[in-house]
Amino acid sequence: MNLPFYIARRYLFSKKKHNAINIISGISVCGVALATLALVCTLSVFNGFQDMVAGFFTAFDPELKITVREGKVFEPNAETFQEVRALPEIDVWTETLEENAMVQYKDRQAMAVIKGVEDNFEQLTSIDSLLYGAGEFILHDSIVDYGVLGVELISELGTGLQFVDPLQVYAPKRNVRVNMANPSASFNRDYLFSPGVVFVVNQQKYDARYILTSLDFARNLFNYDTEVSAIELKLKPDADASAVQKKISRILGDDFVVLNRYEQQVDVFRIMEIEKFISYLFLTFILAIACFNVIGSLSMLILDKREDVETLRNLGADDRLIARIFLFEGRLISLFGALAGIVSGLLLCYLQQRFGIISLGGGSGSFIVDAYPVSVHATDVILIFVTVIAVGFLSVWYPVHYLTRRLLKK
Repeated sequence: MNLPFYIARRYLFSKKKHNAINIISGISVCGVALATLALVCTLSVFNGFQDMVAGFFTAFDPELKITVREGKVFEPNAETFQEVRALPEIDVWTETLEENAMVQYKDRQAMAVIKGVEDNFEQLTSIDSLLYGAGEFILHDSIVDYGVLGVELISELGTGLQFVDPLQVYAPKRNVRVNMANPSASFNRDYLFSPGVVFVVNQQKYDARYILTSLDFARNLFNYDTEVSAIELKLKPDADASAVQKKISRILGDDFVVLNRYEQQVDVFRIMEIEKFISYLFLTFILAIACFNVIGSLSMLILDKREDVETLRNLGADDRLIARIFLFEGRLISLFGALAGIVSGLLLCYLQQRFGIISLGGGSGSFIVDAYPVSVHATDVILIFVTVIAVGFLSVWYPVHYLTRRLLKK
């Protein structure tokens, strides 16, 4: 067995001459453990919120989305698109058209995003899980077109869950200059009726702006013939989304962009990742401060073991070996603190997942979930362990060499 490690292990668990050293060593382990526990719990909470938000987007966004790199619309009838459509991994193919428009209900107005979709949109996404109301998801019939609004847009317009009067939709005519004498002549106007349902994504981007309707309605309103703004895809259950994404990108070339669900909401997830990273940095700084307790514990231990050091020198030990003993001592404190903190953090995360011990506060229904969501990722646990060990090892290296030179002079 490595001699410095063996002696350091004995020093860590043996009784010291001064009981205060044992207490300070215990405090040092607890300090590292608490900082580690905070890292595990905090990063797991961020993961929980990120997974929760991703779940909302998953129900509304397609698995893959094809858009044009430059411009707003494109023709989906090219030969390359027929090749993509014939891929065996694709289960549902839906053409969509999105544009901004002004909507008016009685005396209230709002800006909205009109998203025209094909009739198979229900098969593309889990839209049924987001619908509320006594009606059904329907986009058009032989007489009228229907619009499914977000819940916040419903509130802003004051339409109620099932509005009786039609919703007026205005969009500027394409390639037509505004007639200042008669501005209304420069706009297309059409009407949408209520199917008796609204969608709730719990994301303001959708709930406060989006209206789902038929693709034909959107094309007529915005003066398009066969153009689309995106093609949205659902893959078969056994398909590898990443591999299919790369295959479609090769077929379509550089003029088009193929986005997965994460890339469709990259701004939201990037903000959450930045917040998580900043929290990680702050807690790592707190961990570094906690490691000062280890330095204090080691300095007292060095003073306590002066006689042992003299004995080791008489037996032929040099200063390098003696310094390594106390380095191992500091590293063992960091190691035990890291293990204790990770185990305690994982236990707390399990209890929070199972019983929701820490609630978000507020009244019933104020939040989407009642308690803080947590999700433990193995990569985060490994990162935390490596961070604690690295910070602990680095924090004791220079102090141990300095203290052994100053306090254990021959």
